[in-house]
Amino acid sequence: MIKTFNYLFVTFFGIGTIRFAPGTITSLITTVLLFSLFHVLNFSNNVILLFLILVFLYSFYAVAEYIKENENKDPKEVVIDEVIGQSVPIYLFEIAHGTEKNFQESILFYIYIFVLFRFFDIKKPFPVNIFDKNYKNSFGVIIDDVIAGLYVVLTLIVFMIIKSRFFV
Repeated sequence: MIKTFNYLFVTFFGIGTIRFAPGTITSLITTVLLFSLFHVLNFSNNVILLFLILVFLYSFYAVAEYIKENENKDPKEVVIDEVIGQSVPIYLFEIAHGTEKNFQESILFYIYIFVLFRFFDIKKPFPVNIFDKNYKNSFGVIIDDVIAGLYVVLTLIVFMIIKSRFFV
């Protein structure tokens, strides 16, 4: 029972088993899901944060259990790390904007966040590549995506600073 649950969890309910671009599809679904929670269903930031923390913490156990009998320590079907990595910049965007949320601006930023996250997750710039190459365990699988998500946040902050200084 727990093995089945872990499999469904790490593959994000089987999405990771899709042959073509499972990480990208998972990131897109995560983006749409979080947009719906924040802007359509209007869930509390605290409820979403609690859920994301639980997913983050449980993912270390679930991924470790899944890869322990697998030669490949970062299998393609494990996509829960994309869910976590994609959630980092989206959540931080949402709490940075508090209760004042422009619907159209949010859609644009969600698109930027999705594209930037996929770019950083695929290209794996330093130090993302260090964690990806040197930690062949659940920590490495998850943390490289968290850092890619933080790169998105940094990129958006730089973009907003440049925009506010030069394009007022």
